[in-house]
Amino acid sequence: MSKPIDKPSVYPHPAGGWGALKSSVKHIIRSENAAEGIKTLLKANQSHGFDCPGCAWGEESSAGKIDFCENGVKAVAWEVTSRRADRRFFAKNTIDELSSWDDHHLEKSGRLTEPMYYDGLSANYRPVSWDDAFDTIAKHLNSLSSPNQALFYTSGRTSNEAAYLYQLFGRAFGTNNFPDCSNMCHEASGIGLTESIGTGKGTVTMEDFDKADAIFVFGQNPGTNHPRMLATLRKASKRGAHIVAINNLKERGLQRFSDPQSPKEMLIGSSTTISQHYITPRLGGDMALVRGIAKSLFERSVEQPSIIDHDFINQHCTNFSDYQAQVEKTSWEKIIEQSGVDREEIEQLTDIYANSHATIFTWAMGITQHRHSVATVQELVNVLLLRGNIGKAGAGACPVRGHSNVQGNRTVGINELPSAEFLDALEKNYSFSVPKNPGLNTVDSIHAMLKHEAKVFIAMGGNFAAAAPDTQLTYQALAQCELTVHISTKLNRSHVTPGKYALIIPCLGRTEIDAQLTGDQFITVEDSMSMVHSSQGAKPPASPELLSETAIVAGIAQATLGSKDVNWPDLAADYGLIRDEMSKVLVGFDNFNERIKQKGGFYLQNSASLKNWQTKSKRAVFTSKPLPDALIHEQQRKDKNDKAKDMRLTLQTLRSHDQYNTTIYGMDDRYRGVIGERKVLFMNPEDIKLQGFKDGDWVDITTAARYLDDHSQAEFTAEHKRQVMGFKIVSYQIPMGCVAAYYPETNPLVPLNSVADNCGTPTYKSIPINIRASI
Repeated sequence: MSKPIDKPSVYPHPAGGWGALKSSVKHIIRSENAAEGIKTLLKANQSHGFDCPGCAWGEESSAGKIDFCENGVKAVAWEVTSRRADRRFFAKNTIDELSSWDDHHLEKSGRLTEPMYYDGLSANYRPVSWDDAFDTIAKHLNSLSSPNQALFYTSGRTSNEAAYLYQLFGRAFGTNNFPDCSNMCHEASGIGLTESIGTGKGTVTMEDFDKADAIFVFGQNPGTNHPRMLATLRKASKRGAHIVAINNLKERGLQRFSDPQSPKEMLIGSSTTISQHYITPRLGGDMALVRGIAKSLFERSVEQPSIIDHDFINQHCTNFSDYQAQVEKTSWEKIIEQSGVDREEIEQLTDIYANSHATIFTWAMGITQHRHSVATVQELVNVLLLRGNIGKAGAGACPVRGHSNVQGNRTVGINELPSAEFLDALEKNYSFSVPKNPGLNTVDSIHAMLKHEAKVFIAMGGNFAAAAPDTQLTYQALAQCELTVHISTKLNRSHVTPGKYALIIPCLGRTEIDAQLTGDQFITVEDSMSMVHSSQGAKPPASPELLSETAIVAGIAQATLGSKDVNWPDLAADYGLIRDEMSKVLVGFDNFNERIKQKGGFYLQNSASLKNWQTKSKRAVFTSKPLPDALIHEQQRKDKNDKAKDMRLTLQTLRSHDQYNTTIYGMDDRYRGVIGERKVLFMNPEDIKLQGFKDGDWVDITTAARYLDDHSQAEFTAEHKRQVMGFKIVSYQIPMGCVAAYYPETNPLVPLNSVADNCGTPTYKSIPINIRASI
């Protein structure tokens, strides 16, 4: 249920402001390279500078404006640190010792400096030459009985050039096994949007936020995950746009924000209200809430037909009558019970939506990491279509991607289910036969490793061991591989969870000069608004031994396949040649090398934004899916055998404020009032009382198999109890029956088979748990 947003927060100040400035200074100092850090930051998100290695929020058009946020500072400070995890470090620390370190201290060890090899016998990693590293990978790949025994994982910070070369190598090798971080975050957005409007990307640009009458923010916490978005929302709020926050936790960044780049707000200590309305549905209840808006619109249309844009629907949409019938047979009782939001509040949201001529729906993982996440994304699209809010200025769908190039990776071919058109384009441009069979996503890859059906795992960035669900099984899967390879800038959990043999391959960071045979290179990335722009590092590499991601992929490919079909060394020497290849294969990348010279880059035109629907029917599709039969809190209510003391709760995993993805910069979560702790469980005060605990008590958390679907329960065995120990209860504004805790600490609770329908994303935001007092 919604509560007044002017109640005191755990953090009494607005998001941003002096708190963000102090935190930024602290992290720069902790890098032990403050002068270099400050100098580097001034080139973040600037013309001829580097794209921030953090979030994928779009860039403002203001020329010369300082354009980085607190989390961008943390990312840059983390990368420019003077600390080094070099050969002396690895000689001193065994793999077993390092595996006992927490994630924060692993990455705090510093930048990796040279390739390191684990031979399966020694206790330590040891240095190895680049040629030997590439030959080792080639030997293992070429010894496989099938190319499909190899897995090529990708993280979202990989550049377009490196990702294109990576998928080209994998397909030349013979597989479509490209699991990636998208599988674990926004996969539901891509699938849902593609089925509904014919494209898997958001339809809005940064300029649309300047024109929207209303912006609905679903299931995301921009204050922590993409702080630059707050500046965009602040500007919209100040000009009078209605901003509605729909998030089950009360997050400070969605309430008030003081822009560190506004001298007035900083000097007088003022701030801007971000959300005029704040709704807190129960976990998984967003689809029911949006269905309620649709039901209210249909009811009002009886006396006010124009509230539904019938002209738009008749001209551009299909399946409208089936959707209307599905909405009308959905009862208000079901909507209210499942969402946890009363009808009066839903009617207020409908008022805002009905009176807005241009509306943006924006969302993140609070929407996409449930069992019914694809259906929820499509319900968001349904309601946008009802009032013609796709394909006009100031309106549209805006999934906010997490990492800085996760969208670009998918655009250039990192996809386990590539389109036939993309594969045909590859075959026309290259002399090798392209594999046509579907590849494996992240969860399927873990299953394949566990079954010994996948034997070589190569990760281009990321921290697979920490990011993936069901931690015990993920560790086991990696350990069973013949070879694991991790291309990284910093030490992380995946490196100390090796296969039978393992390589740590160090690469350049986003901030560093990338010098190749033909001169210094730049790379490109794509943000959440489909803008493609260049990024060029400016500081010397952390080690003279470092290679770029692109050069590493080319080195592996050359050692494995040679230059018969692709001249890998030439492509690594001049990234412009890679962009020429991309121009021939990728839709929208014509004259890539010329267009990328434009200030701010260029826009990849979204077909749906032009009302050009690339669906089978060539129309936008209303999907008519029913609400889920029963979410966890509904099952709980129906189970008469449950006592309050044994009440199941619904857990969502999330980031702390000192965290980006699996990278933990510090142990504080300033906006939520948590200092020096990560093993915490946020709970509603009434739930704490009902369970017989008090704020500050310590509990153990166990996944409740009984409340999972039958498919997910299949993973449960007596030998594999999903439990984490010693979590501190923290009282917080969150709906009853819902709790939250940080990942990766609670990833062990997420069953491998508990995934979203039709897309395979783990259900990180809807895990049934129970708690017991820690002994």
